Amino acid sequence: MSQQFLKYIQRGATVEVADSVAADPSLLTWRDAQGVSSLMWSIYTGQALVRDFLLVELARTGTALDIFEATAAGDLKSLRKAIDANPDSVQAFSGDGWTPLHLAAAFGTPEAARLLLEKGASVHAVSKNPQANQPLHAALALGRNPETISLLLKAGSDPNAKQTAGYTAIFSAAAANRRDLAELLIASGANPAIQNDFGQTAAGFARERGHAELAGWLEAL
Repeated sequence: MSQQFLKYIQRGATVEVADSVAADPSLLTWRDAQGVSSLMWSIYTGQALVRDFLLVELARTGTALDIFEATAAGDLKSLRKAIDANPDSVQAFSGDGWTPLHLAAAFGTPEAARLLLEKGASVHAVSKNPQANQPLHAALALGRNPETISLLLKAGSDPNAKQTAGYTAIFSAAAANRRDLAELLIASGANPAIQNDFGQTAAGFARERGHAELAGWLEAL
C-alpha cells in the first residue's frame, strides 16, 4: 500500500490520498527507505493540495513535524519547536542528504531561512547526496526567492562555490532566464566567466536554452 500511496501523492490524487489515510491513518507518518515522509514527498513533487491535506491531518492528530518537514512547509511555529527541542538539529542532514537550510532555500520561506541562520545553520554545508551542493545552489535551482538568496549571500554564501559537475549558482539563474538573480549574485562577487566541467559558462548555458538576451548581457560583463 505504501508504494501506491506514494504514487497517489506524486500524481496529486488528493481524493485517493484522503481515502487511503482514512483507511490507514499510519500512512500520515509513512516514510520511504531513505526516511522521506509522505509530507516531504508532497512538497518535493509540488502537490500543494496534498501537502495542505496532510498538514491539516497531522495537526488534527497532534503529530509534530520534524525540523525538515517544518522547514520545507514554511511552518515557523513547528520549526521553532523543533529547534528548541534540539538546537543542534539546524546542522542535521535528512535521510536524503539535505540540511534544513537547503530545504528552506529550495521550498520554504525567507522567514524560515532567516530563523535557521539566526540559530547557527551553516551556509557552507554540502548536501550528502549526488548534488553535493550548498543552500545557495538550492535557492537558485528551486526556490528562486530573491529575499532568501540575499539572506544567504549576506550570511556569507560563496557565490562561486561549485556543486556536482562544476556548476555555480549563476548557472541556475541563467537556465531560468533570471537576470535579477544573476545581478544579485554578481553584486556579491559571482564570476560569470567560471566554466563548468563541460567547458560552459553561464552565458553559454543561457544561450543553449534560448535566453539570448541574458546570454549577451552575461558575455558583456
